[in-house]
Amino acid sequence: MSESPIRPLMQTVAVLRSDDFVVVEGVAEGEGISFADELVMDDVYQLFGRATRHPLSLSLREEAEGFEIDSSTGIGKPGNLVYLDRCVTLMGTDSTTYEVLVLVEIEDGGLEATYLLPLANLFSDMNYRLVGVDKDAATTRFAEVASVSFTRGTHITMASGEQRQIEDLQVGDKVLTRDDGPQVVRWVGQTTLRAVGEFAPIVIAKGALHNENDLLVSPDHRLFIYQRQDKLGAGRSEVLVKVRHLINGDTVYRRDGGFVDYFQLLFDEHQIIYAEGIAAESLLIDPRTRAALPEHMRSGSGVRTSHGHRAHLDYEVQEKLLKNPDAVNLLRKASSN
Repeated sequence: MSESPIRPLMQTVAVLRSDDFVVVEGVAEGEGISFADELVMDDVYQLFGRATRHPLSLSLREEAEGFEIDSSTGIGKPGNLVYLDRCVTLMGTDSTTYEVLVLVEIEDGGLEATYLLPLANLFSDMNYRLVGVDKDAATTRFAEVASVSFTRGTHITMASGEQRQIEDLQVGDKVLTRDDGPQVVRWVGQTTLRAVGEFAPIVIAKGALHNENDLLVSPDHRLFIYQRQDKLGAGRSEVLVKVRHLINGDTVYRRDGGFVDYFQLLFDEHQIIYAEGIAAESLLIDPRTRAALPEHMRSGSGVRTSHGHRAHLDYEVQEKLLKNPDAVNLLRKASSN
């Protein structure tokens, strides 16, 4: 039997156009934020009040350098390359620091556009002074955005059936997986981040998807749901859905503010495990997320530097199938006995 074709790795981020974030005081006054070589320290920026975020859909294969714009439904030209340029640190008038990733779109070898991926909420009534530019931090921050994470207090189903809080898991513990039974934890990552913007967790309220308690996960975390009836119209019973596509402001919502302790679970292969009774994915190691690992693990050291393709990755459904405001209820009913 021939193997299923490997799909490109996908990531969709919500970005601002460079000309929405303009220098109002400094050397580059009147110009939008640009790539690192043209940035001037201490320039002061403002966000236009009309500015809105746009989806930038990116694909990346293991052998590729940079990303390729994948869809014509968002910003950018499909087929153009996008590179992660720098992580920029800004200081607001309230003395709070804000991090922004700068991405550049390339067409025919030339700069086509520059985009901003704010890692915290920016406001139109505040001045932001450029205080730092870091190339290495950009890779790490993007990996943190792309890494799927559970929050402190999440109950994980162990191989024994025990419900253990994720912060109590250790390397060598065995967790129950959907496809491969008990599997050994190879690494437990922990990151404390400001719970704002792309890092604000999504809450799935108790019972919304038959979960025992509230489940808080990172925005791009994917849940595995078996539909006894194909309520979504996906053409199959097994579906993988991103939690950010389930937000309805009621039973699934973003919790913005304060700080959040995120935990990542790594296995030899990408797995579907159980968190608060919901089937959810573990950390997938690929070129986007590898920088989230400790340095000694990125070169092998007994842990795979990239995970192979798994059949469940083919079950992800597109956002358009989840546009129904009743999507969460549909999935709950579809997965009921």
